[in-house]
Amino acid sequence: MSAAFLRDTIDNITLAGRSAPIEAYAAYSPFGSEQLLRAHVGSSTKLLLADGNAPMPDGVEGFGRCLLQAMQDILAEGHTAACLLSSDCPSLPTRLLLEAAEILLAPGERGVLGAARDGGYYLLGLKMPHAQLFRNIAWSTSSVADETRDRAREIGLELKELDIWYDVDDAASLEILIEEREGYAAPRTKEIIALFGLQPQPRFQTQLGRSA
Repeated sequence: MSAAFLRDTIDNITLAGRSAPIEAYAAYSPFGSEQLLRAHVGSSTKLLLADGNAPMPDGVEGFGRCLLQAMQDILAEGHTAACLLSSDCPSLPTRLLLEAAEILLAPGERGVLGAARDGGYYLLGLKMPHAQLFRNIAWSTSSVADETRDRAREIGLELKELDIWYDVDDAASLEILIEEREGYAAPRTKEIIALFGLQPQPRFQTQLGRSA
């Protein structure tokens, strides 16, 4: 399932790239695993090692080291801005990717945040690799988005927000994905869902009748 999520995410980015100057990168870890990733992202996607082993400022720990490393490396390629995008959101509406690009390409310093329903975020976009946004964050908790907002306020960084979306990391969010009709079509993910015979859960309705 994760391979299908990744492929649909890359295809969604590619689709957005037809309307905005967007390029797809895939961050990986550990070192030496890039060939395993290459089979799922296509030859046009650039690969970045993000294992967290690069030198980091104090307070940037755990998953934050990997995220900041990826952000730094993408911006070092010469791009105006970079977005970190979760691969657990295969049905993310393409319009949100285009909205993020529009916000970041406008003049002025700012970031963009796409908060997830579980309290994390599915997208973080920056024009500069602000280490403060990755410092002292309780990763993999419901406070990640709020703490990121706090860090942005601490450095006076304007943070524009996208619509809330969801990532798929438990049975409840998988059920939402199975029933999803509003976002990106995610054809490879839908193929896997069909292969496993997963169906939306029935919604039982009760009717009140009047006895004779």
